[in-house]
Amino acid sequence: MSIKKYQSRVESLREQINHHNYQYYVLDTPDIPDAEYDRLLRELQEIEQAHPEIISPDSPTQRVGAKPLERFSEIKHEVPMLSLGNAFNEKELRDFDRRILDKLEIDNFEYVGEPKLDGLAITIMYRDGILDYGATRGDGTTGEDVTQNIRTIKTVPLKLSGNGWPKVLEVRGEVFISHQGFKLLNESQVKKEEKTFANPRNAAAGSLRQLDSRITATRPLEIFFYGLGKVDGNNLSLSHFETLKKLQAWGLRISPEARLLKNVQACLDYYKKILKVRDSLPYEIDGVVFKVNLYDLQKKMGQVARAPRWAIAHKFPAAEEMTRLLSIDVQVGRTGKITPVARLEPVTVAGVTVSNATLHNQDEIDRKDVRVGDMVIVRRAGDVIPEVVSAIKSKRKKGARRYKMPTSCPVCGSDIVTLEGEAHARCSGGLYCSAQRVEAIKHFASRRAMDIEGLGDKLVEQLDEKGLVQDVSGLFGLKLKQLSELDRMGEKSANNILLALEKTKSTTLDRFLFALGIRQVGEATASALAQHFGNLDEIMRANLESLVVVPDVGPVVAENIKQFFRDRHNQSVIRKLIKAGVHWPANPVKITNQKLKGKTFVLTGTLVSMSRENAKSRLKACGAKVSSSVSKKTDYVVAGENPGSKMSKAEALDVKVINEKTLGKMLVE
Repeated sequence: MSIKKYQSRVESLREQINHHNYQYYVLDTPDIPDAEYDRLLRELQEIEQAHPEIISPDSPTQRVGAKPLERFSEIKHEVPMLSLGNAFNEKELRDFDRRILDKLEIDNFEYVGEPKLDGLAITIMYRDGILDYGATRGDGTTGEDVTQNIRTIKTVPLKLSGNGWPKVLEVRGEVFISHQGFKLLNESQVKKEEKTFANPRNAAAGSLRQLDSRITATRPLEIFFYGLGKVDGNNLSLSHFETLKKLQAWGLRISPEARLLKNVQACLDYYKKILKVRDSLPYEIDGVVFKVNLYDLQKKMGQVARAPRWAIAHKFPAAEEMTRLLSIDVQVGRTGKITPVARLEPVTVAGVTVSNATLHNQDEIDRKDVRVGDMVIVRRAGDVIPEVVSAIKSKRKKGARRYKMPTSCPVCGSDIVTLEGEAHARCSGGLYCSAQRVEAIKHFASRRAMDIEGLGDKLVEQLDEKGLVQDVSGLFGLKLKQLSELDRMGEKSANNILLALEKTKSTTLDRFLFALGIRQVGEATASALAQHFGNLDEIMRANLESLVVVPDVGPVVAENIKQFFRDRHNQSVIRKLIKAGVHWPANPVKITNQKLKGKTFVLTGTLVSMSRENAKSRLKACGAKVSSSVSKKTDYVVAGENPGSKMSKAEALDVKVINEKTLGKMLVE
């Protein structure tokens, strides 16, 4: 490539980098991921290193960042705030270590390792132990005066603690927002119907640059200190690690992960350790920083125009990347939840090839304004499912349309519904949809539902894998030969399953309702529905007005019940169940008196004189409510033989515990 072609490429790279510096540092709205920015800067560095004659003073490689915002007054840094060079792999870190060894002509030295926070660099000046001013990095020479905003950060001391601090102490640190703080901040923004933040780094930068410090005071900003600027009046120490300890003693927060490391191998081990725990840390990091520990060695190493020669950032594999959104499909979860999934041009994110990413729900798609054909930023963190963070609207093609969720389930054709107050859409065909089949059958067969003895989870999964059951009604059409050929079954076990299925055909209306798996309809609600309406047909025909008058049924539950029974596929399965012989007494348990009305009972342990089911029925006949869990609203816990944890919880909540004999008296009296 001729020098003219190099010059053309260099000019293009400089223009792009300056644009992205402006987007990132000035507007706080980056339009490419950090990894893409790093690649552009790295290419420019390589060309300039190979052809130093084309380096110019205004090249992005010769300065730290972009111009400061003009909204604040300016502060000139007495000691420049430099950036760090980067290492992206083990070889580059070892090369960095070797350069130091060669220059200093020594055999070994210590490093200090610290996580590289993804926030906003600031400097704070203390004079006589009192906070004087705070400023952003800006272009490394001049920053923005954000003193009033810095003073609102609770982790920034207005007065230093202890004693022995220098008369003039300038400390450098990173302002950031934790994962939890970011979550709460965006929830607050949504409630106020204001724009949410793309990531914690943007949130921290935007919060620190508020003209009104009262707004900054409401933001969950935090800080870790990691270094020094100007220092007068006291020799702090001989090393960086000792300085960190002194800063901590003076009330300045340092990273709890900072470690003294004896050599480059210890640095690599530290890198692997921090990378492993990265996703469990309460804040965003994008690598680790290694610094030569002894100050006299730092001084001998010196600096280049852009960075010190004695420190380096060892970056993690990119957690964010840019790629194209090819299409949006929807997946149906085992509980019917509909999740839109982005199909992407394959891209490597954090060391893993990603071709699919979650878009969460329709509200998130609308909020991010993501459209098919867009260039998008994709994020992956550890084992978390990759997600689409945002669309790069400047690269959007004309005519790109907003996405709308389909109205019918792609698996079974049932209606997709989104209830008021819920973010996620759901398939309404719970009994019929094959995507929900395994979970529907497991629930239907469970002890508190139809109680089909021997029909455990593994057997249900086998039935599904072999295609022997299309929905719950298919259980009652199973044949001895089909079952006996399954793994670990045999003819005797298969026959026992058939006997259990035959036995379970005789049930109660409340058990049957619970077994259907209607969303948010538990045992108590199923019992209330059975007692109120008396038969299944009336429940299936009930409108919202008649449902909400039933105890335990509010507007959301009523809507769930209505949507479930209006689905034609669910209706078909119910008809097949009844045709297969599932039945219950014409009239469920009726309340015979009101002597226990308003009282809530919980049963635990084995009852001797009556079965648990009999006890439940008799309590309900007296107007009582029987719950499956203990709470402050529980009136009595009935303890049989070998009571479980419910008894301990009752004692902890000071709920009255009675025995089976006392229960018998209450039912008879």
